[in-house]
Amino acid sequence: MSETVNGNSITLQDNGSQKTLELPLISGTIGPQVIDIRKLYSETGHFTYDPGFTATGSCESKITYIDGDEGILLYRGYPIEELAEHSDFMEVCYLLLYGELPTAEQKGKFEHDITYHSMIHEQLTQFYRGFRRDAHPMAIMVGVVGALSAFYHDSTDINDPHQRMVASYRLIAKMPTIASMAYKYSQGQPFMYPQNRLSYAENFLYTTFGVPCEPYEVNPVVARAMDRIFTLHADHEQNASTSTVRLAGSSGANPFACIAAGIASLWGPAHGGANEAVLNMLEQIGSVDNVAQFIEKAKDKDDPFRLMGFGHRVYKNRDPRATVMQKTCHEVLEILGAKDPMFDLAMELERIALEDEYFIEKKLYPNVDFYSGIILRAIGFPTSMFTVLFALARTVGWIAQWKEMIEDPSQKIGRPRQLYTGPTQRPYVPVEQRA
Repeated sequence: MSETVNGNSITLQDNGSQKTLELPLISGTIGPQVIDIRKLYSETGHFTYDPGFTATGSCESKITYIDGDEGILLYRGYPIEELAEHSDFMEVCYLLLYGELPTAEQKGKFEHDITYHSMIHEQLTQFYRGFRRDAHPMAIMVGVVGALSAFYHDSTDINDPHQRMVASYRLIAKMPTIASMAYKYSQGQPFMYPQNRLSYAENFLYTTFGVPCEPYEVNPVVARAMDRIFTLHADHEQNASTSTVRLAGSSGANPFACIAAGIASLWGPAHGGANEAVLNMLEQIGSVDNVAQFIEKAKDKDDPFRLMGFGHRVYKNRDPRATVMQKTCHEVLEILGAKDPMFDLAMELERIALEDEYFIEKKLYPNVDFYSGIILRAIGFPTSMFTVLFALARTVGWIAQWKEMIEDPSQKIGRPRQLYTGPTQRPYVPVEQRA
């Protein structure tokens, strides 16, 4: 099969049948043109083979844009660095859901509505007690979020715009409460109810680390760091978990089930476990005295050791989120006066990565996971909670993507094709005749 590009289309010629097919080229507002192959199978009898869908656009979206070569991440057109520096998570949530930054009045109402949805149904507290005490918090998150549809029947009709909005607000509002309760349950501590006077990030810190026997004062620097982590992880285009949410949603599943599916996908270590892997790597290195040895191991292509938190699968240049996270990391370590050998080790690794010619040439800069793992450890989160925090932040992105998909008139149920390599048709053999 050969191809010819001609203006706004690409012509394919099947050298076997001599058939030709003209496929349109579609342009987005930014980024490369895409080939519209929707008629490929019906016209030629062929379909594409693309494991991982790395060269296939599965949908049209107006939410997030990534240019990995240039190190660009835009939410609705706004650079992530500017949003993380000047905005806050609630404003970013509004932006992702509605497409524009809110006015002061719109933001105030949105924050009020989210705040007053932050409590969960009281019977859900009994649901937690059905889990073992040593259950992984992500296992609890998948179960509890999936169960929300059993408690909130009035917001599961995906064809009703009002119910979609209510479900969206409930998920964004309740996720911090659900996450902190998963932590509290694993620690054997009583659940803490959210406080309407606190901001989104402050409430999460309060319900996670507060206890009934004494007041808990939220450190504003820590709350700002938490808010930035949420902002930087709010959406990331069509990654594995977002694609999972869209695929589940394409069947007409209720929003709570779709978000639970996204959490399950995020749980995979290749997706949501990167910042946890950074901490595990630091534990493996053990001491600043061992850094030089492990740096050489990382440079040796025959050595299985890999430095986690450096470089990025998508960003071939610097991760645009890392610059903001680097500054935040140093602020948190300074304000908390954190004394931990792992932090000294991490800072030495950062210094080498920013100065060593090998890292500079290979563009192996520290990424957002490198810094977020260090921040979360300094705040006091166990590594088992890292992916939970990722899920909490990404919930708004999943919801925005799900909402966009539901409202897209061209949306169809997801049905990827396959390249079948199993046995050809064969007759059934009775058990007594099998060799």
